[in-house]
Amino acid sequence: MSNDTGRLVVDPVTRIEGHLRIEAQLNGDVIEQAYSSGTMVRGLEIILRGRDPRDAWAFAQRICGVCTLVHGMASVRSVEDALRAPIPPNAQAIRNLMIAAQYVHDHVMHFYHLHALDWVDVVSALNADPKATSELAQSISPYAKSSPGHFADVQRRVKALVESGQLGIFANAYWGHPGYKLPPEANLMAVSHYLDALQWQREVVQLHAIFGGRNPHPNFVVGGVPSPIDLNSDSALNAKRLGQVAEVIASMRRFVDEVYVPDTLAIAGFYKDWGAQGEGLGNFAVFGDFPQGQMWEPEKFLIPRGVILNRNLNDIQDFDPADASQVQEFVKHSWYEYSGGKDAGLHPWDGETTLRYNGPKPPYQQLPVEQEYSWLKSPRWRGQAIEVGPLARCLMLYAKGHEQTKELVNMTLSKLEVPIEALFSTLGRTAARTLETKIIADMMQGIFDGLIANVKAGDTKTFNADKWEPRSWPASARGVGVMEAPRGGLLHYIVIDGGRIANYQAVVPSTWNAGPRDPKGQPGAYEAALKGHRLEVPKQPLEILRTIHSFDPCLACAVHVTDPEQGELVKVHVSGGESY
Repeated sequence: MSNDTGRLVVDPVTRIEGHLRIEAQLNGDVIEQAYSSGTMVRGLEIILRGRDPRDAWAFAQRICGVCTLVHGMASVRSVEDALRAPIPPNAQAIRNLMIAAQYVHDHVMHFYHLHALDWVDVVSALNADPKATSELAQSISPYAKSSPGHFADVQRRVKALVESGQLGIFANAYWGHPGYKLPPEANLMAVSHYLDALQWQREVVQLHAIFGGRNPHPNFVVGGVPSPIDLNSDSALNAKRLGQVAEVIASMRRFVDEVYVPDTLAIAGFYKDWGAQGEGLGNFAVFGDFPQGQMWEPEKFLIPRGVILNRNLNDIQDFDPADASQVQEFVKHSWYEYSGGKDAGLHPWDGETTLRYNGPKPPYQQLPVEQEYSWLKSPRWRGQAIEVGPLARCLMLYAKGHEQTKELVNMTLSKLEVPIEALFSTLGRTAARTLETKIIADMMQGIFDGLIANVKAGDTKTFNADKWEPRSWPASARGVGVMEAPRGGLLHYIVIDGGRIANYQAVVPSTWNAGPRDPKGQPGAYEAALKGHRLEVPKQPLEILRTIHSFDPCLACAVHVTDPEQGELVKVHVSGGESY
């Protein structure tokens, strides 16, 4: 929608997790300024105060229904960091496999079920020739489901939806928009793979259930993993279950190699102009993950830590989440109060979550963007707005000389015939997510082989009891749980006092990327990336969706629900890992 002030409003942005509103100030058909607003209330930090730190993961994990693993993992790591509680190598390997599986599953699902429809015209697939579609598919991949009969069946299913007037999962899109450039055969191929991915994802999530007892919301424990290894026991990780893990890893790698990577390259070839749009900040941060030692040994991370400023890949800045001069959160344009005033910045260990809604009552035409307009805070690194996510990680690996990353990036740039500057774009962000998926899926095999080697050598330990009991804890402690979630760098900060949580702050990927302006007027990554976009059909702002979806927004992670007047909305009892 738009109004007579030249402000275009997209609310809600769909095909994301959570509630996001984008307002774009137009000059004709060009976006002059954009504003990102999280429209749910944040309150998880309040809910966690006073609780046992060992239970925090069970609450924090439920920040989001998509990132069901990453918040639990970051929460457990925050407690282990505070207590300097090491975990066994097998536990680290199992955690790394679970995180890697989250990446592969999440990225594939995001591409096909959330983002691909910004590039793929489903209705156009009705005009495709199934035989020509088969020839196209077989020319780019050995994927088995590429026969003319298979594509004809998919086409009939889509036709039945269209003719019934009930497009179901494909409803409410901008089909026929002039921005769609794929030929009908490429559209039919992509729609077919959309449906295949639905079935594939049901199989690969079994890895989380094998290691964590269930999916979503697998179980965790401070000090390791709740996954005892006994090859001869029916109630532990035995030979059969480890064999199932091997099959899941193989399935992931096949789908990524034969479907996801070829599709991304094929689709990107029709949208090369998007290699020059949607960059935004030019600043990127990676907090690091996939530890080969303990979490307080970042030099042993497979994904390295660092900050890139102004596209400079030759000068990587150090990142330290515990440094109060590096990480601060601001609330100048957020509906919160800080005891030090609206211009203050707080390190998350000293973070405050005091709600103050001072905005218009919905429904409203537009937000007062000169004042407060979001429930998201504005994290900054040394005062700089930064972008986190797959593009940041891909750039960091490339800058640090990771051979597979360099090979894949250079192959992609060569195949698309675009310069390296195209990485800093909406197209680059989308391609980086695909290449990262390939890198991590391949990495899983090495991690699994290491786990099996340990077991064969007689090492089956998955849990350290040291520092598990509060009587061994210091009177006060603080830690930070660091990880790279699929959507970007994630930090969980915890302050423990007298064996209880005194303060808890989650600084999540979509807060870094989707946060509003700070006291210096610096826009967040979403806001900066939309500036300058020309909307071909302003009433159908496909261009906004393409760039916003390239970040894979998860606003449920960035904002949480509470009631400032009534206080706690629900009590959750945790017993044996179950919630009631």
